[in-house]
Amino acid sequence: MSSSSAFNEEKGGSSSVGEPEYGHDPASGGIFSSDYKRHDDLKEMLDSNKDSLKLEAMKRIVAMIARGKNASDLFPAVVKNVACKNIEVKKLVYVYLVRYAEEQQDLALLSISTFQRGLKDPNQLIRASALRVLSSIRVTIIVPIMMLAIKEAASDMSPYVRKTAAHAIPKLYSLDPEQKDQLIEVIEKLLADKTTLVAGSVVMAFEEVCPERIDLIHKNYRKLCNLLIDVEEWGQVVIINMLTRYARTQFLNPNINESLLEEGGGGEKTFYGSDEDEDEDEEEKEKKAEAAAMAKRKPYVMDPDHRLLLRNTKPLLQSRNAAVVMAVAQLYFHLAPKAEVGVIAKALVRLLRSHSEVQYVVLQNVATMTIKRRGMFEPYLKSFYIRSTDPTQIKILKLEVLTNLANETNISTILREFQTYIKSMDKDFVAATIQAIGRCATNIGEVRDTCLNGLVQLLSNRDELVVAESVVVIKKLLQMQPEKHSDIIKHMAKLTDNIQVPMARASILWLIGEYCEHVPKIAPDVLRKMAKSFTNEEDIVKLQILNLAAKLYLTNSKQTKLLTQYVLNLAKYDQNYDIRDRARFIRQLIVPTEKSGALSKYAKKLFLALKPAPVLESPFKDRDHFQLGSLSHLLNAKAGGYQELPDWPESAPDPSVRNVEVPEWTKCSSREKRKEKKVEKPFYSDSEGESGPTESADSESDSASGSESGSGSEGSGSASESEESGEVSVSEEDEGEEEEKKTKKRELKKAVQESESEQSSEEEDRKHERKMKQRKSDSESESDEEEESESESSQSESDDSESEAEVRKKKKAAESKPPSKPVKKETKKEKKEMSLLDLDDFEPAPSPQVTPVNNLLSNSLVTDLEGLSLSEAVLSPATIAPSSALKSYELLHRITGEGLSVEYCFSRQPFSPDANMVAVQMQFTNSSTSDTKNLHMEDVKLQSGMRVKDFPEIESLPAGETATAVMGIDFCDSTQAANFQLCTHTRKFFVSIQPPVGELMRPVFLTENEFKKEQGQLMGMNEITEKLTLDAKCRNEHAIVQRVTTAANLSRVPCGSDRECSPPVPPPEHPVHRFAGRTVTSGSLVLVTVATREEGAAQLTINCEKMVIGTMLVKDILLALTQ
Repeated sequence: MSSSSAFNEEKGGSSSVGEPEYGHDPASGGIFSSDYKRHDDLKEMLDSNKDSLKLEAMKRIVAMIARGKNASDLFPAVVKNVACKNIEVKKLVYVYLVRYAEEQQDLALLSISTFQRGLKDPNQLIRASALRVLSSIRVTIIVPIMMLAIKEAASDMSPYVRKTAAHAIPKLYSLDPEQKDQLIEVIEKLLADKTTLVAGSVVMAFEEVCPERIDLIHKNYRKLCNLLIDVEEWGQVVIINMLTRYARTQFLNPNINESLLEEGGGGEKTFYGSDEDEDEDEEEKEKKAEAAAMAKRKPYVMDPDHRLLLRNTKPLLQSRNAAVVMAVAQLYFHLAPKAEVGVIAKALVRLLRSHSEVQYVVLQNVATMTIKRRGMFEPYLKSFYIRSTDPTQIKILKLEVLTNLANETNISTILREFQTYIKSMDKDFVAATIQAIGRCATNIGEVRDTCLNGLVQLLSNRDELVVAESVVVIKKLLQMQPEKHSDIIKHMAKLTDNIQVPMARASILWLIGEYCEHVPKIAPDVLRKMAKSFTNEEDIVKLQILNLAAKLYLTNSKQTKLLTQYVLNLAKYDQNYDIRDRARFIRQLIVPTEKSGALSKYAKKLFLALKPAPVLESPFKDRDHFQLGSLSHLLNAKAGGYQELPDWPESAPDPSVRNVEVPEWTKCSSREKRKEKKVEKPFYSDSEGESGPTESADSESDSASGSESGSGSEGSGSASESEESGEVSVSEEDEGEEEEKKTKKRELKKAVQESESEQSSEEEDRKHERKMKQRKSDSESESDEEEESESESSQSESDDSESEAEVRKKKKAAESKPPSKPVKKETKKEKKEMSLLDLDDFEPAPSPQVTPVNNLLSNSLVTDLEGLSLSEAVLSPATIAPSSALKSYELLHRITGEGLSVEYCFSRQPFSPDANMVAVQMQFTNSSTSDTKNLHMEDVKLQSGMRVKDFPEIESLPAGETATAVMGIDFCDSTQAANFQLCTHTRKFFVSIQPPVGELMRPVFLTENEFKKEQGQLMGMNEITEKLTLDAKCRNEHAIVQRVTTAANLSRVPCGSDRECSPPVPPPEHPVHRFAGRTVTSGSLVLVTVATREEGAAQLTINCEKMVIGTMLVKDILLALTQ
């Protein structure tokens, strides 16, 4: 050892500055070096004048820390470099200091002035690091400096620095709790922050410092709800837990009418039995009567803010982070109406595929939930079946859940599962299974006999533990109907010779003593055998022998008098004082003497009284008073720092506390007006198309269907604003909308939420109507909609939405004069007459007022393209794939939909409310005999990043009629399905829309030169080439173009420079066909080339930035061309 250490010292000392230090390589043996001359080369590098050497040294030091090595002896050398000019070095120095400042406080204090200078550094990372180091120095002397630094950082321009200030608050509070009042002021300031980066951290500080100050949350409640989806995952967990407690103090119980009649009240008794007294039952009846009376007096109406919280947390059930899903699940369990809690079941079952640690926590919570809300998890019964690879604690928790879910319908399946589990090698698990069978038998009377017979069969098992556990469970079951089962008691009496487990022997003796009148011949014999072995028995068995002797003496004293006296004499001199006391007590009671008092008269009543059958209850029965997902719930004991979940208030607190003050609103409203003016300026603009009347109408119908209640219409405003003015952050817009909504609520307290969004959309309509009157004179009518879509796709992407917006405005202006309901009826009638693929966006207007874009095209593009024989197919995918060629998919079959059938197709038209969405046209056909009402969407389940714009609610679809509607889906450039519920006034149907990869793109016009240039930049991994043989029917130009554009929404690239298409020259023998498009969400280029060869051979090349899309598209186009 000494020689190796000497070698390492020498190696460490002599290493030159440029060479890698031995400590850098874990295999170098540096671990064995002594501290003498250790890290000398690093110290030299840190003292060097060259920044590159310092940076290298710091990188190596931070790497050592990351590997868990101690680098504290380098503190003096590192701390000197805190004033280094190089930002990279400075960052790493701060990383080191955060790690060691607490250990080396005296040295850190020497550099405090440098940290203070760091707080003024222009680089936000340095400012944040300086504050982090400062708050890591745990010395009370610098509390005022820390306080000042936190206050300054809370007003910093950078959200990252403000986040660090929020992190520093709990550190300062733990160092000096007297600073609480000042820290609360900082928390209040940071809570008003509009950035997602700060939100999670400041709520964490709030929870640590002043969780009781619920008043600080009022003004920020709506903002936190709206920001929640964009906060980082751990911030989401903290905010959701805080908002759960907040909601319990501010809103009424949504299940107030059912709270005492739900499964937890009524169903639980039949499930677990009841061990309460009759007076308690009477009290409960009174409570129920009160609740019913209260329900009659005042129907429950959910607070819009309560609905806002539930709606904004629901998408987080799809989070990849198990803690976030668990947090949302507990929020729904504690706050949601009973009918809506079911949505969390699927998310929790998904988490069971995770690691065993996650499974353990989730199953603990599921076990608690299944007691109150059994129906929620019944569809997922098989997900709780036990795998042989599960750890024991997971197996036992799954057993618990299966037992809780057992009812008359599924008990046979569950018992078959249990039979398999009994064969397991895991003894603890087998014992738990036998107990579970016992619980099922007590809870479900129909299977009690089956379970008893099964357990009796287990008595002949070779494994003693199985037999012992079975005996204990049988004893509990027999107490329910002893008279029917005297043969089982006889069978168990015979087992006393073989079973050695004390608990099982004691159970058998208790049964024989309790029901000795059912086995009058066997009982005395058992006592005789037990008297022989009395001295060798365990204490628990001895006590039961004494009980048996006393009971037999009272019922059959002729046969057992001497035996009883013998047993009592043995017990009198036993080592255990419990047994000695019991023997004296029994002797006085059953053998009356002159001294014995009045009690001996009642000996029979005392010993042979009827005893109630034991209740086999779930260990999770009373756990739900702890907040689900908390450590306290997991341990079933209150953990340090646990905040109790408050009870629901009797009457609703004032909701106006969550409204923001008027001055802020006035500023905001003026900003809103400015934005509106901006939006109105350009006639041809994307954003106007997006925020036009269609969007308002959509948001109106959304809010009417209840999907937008609580947060107001977030549709029209935010979409156009975010497009129009890039400077305004999303959170500001949200807050602007919130504040406007809040003041409306204050002015019109009794007005319902829907009416607000209706008014706003009517105002929008009127604005556009006025505007249309001014513009109408300029418009000319030249062509129909199809020509218009051709010219749109050929001219440019921006023109797409321009002309469409114009058409929509004209149409809307014509329709907006009558009130909104008749408008809906009119559109429905028109829709009836249309074919499946006519978009409702392009309904035939009453008068030909459409302004086509061909006049624009003629000036700019046509002159450039003169001399090229452009077929219609070249410019427009609409003509290549006419409406008849668009493929329809079945969304809901009429049998499944009980008369309602729904088909959808990808219309390949731009979706005007949001250019990043794919337009999906749906056709609803009512084949039933009754009207279908309130057709709308609910419970949209999407992969992360995906979005959906609902179709407007169809109020009524008469029998035999057809209606069409358009919805928008942002598939986020993936072929993941969008799942949702299609709801009518009576039923809900689960449906899903999965796009072919070819529908995830939109056509884009490129010249041949531009195509080749772009193709040159997408080589290598972005290029996929396949050779193929064209189908016999697909060897002419028209067929190839048609098949490619049917498979994918692409535009044909005209062949220009090489005169391939010029009329005088015959077409080339083997033409090359090129197609271009962009993905709808990210705008990534997709270039397709089909080069034909001799005898039907061809080569397909796809160049695409997104390799996954390219791979899938190759398969689709190959299939289209070869079949």
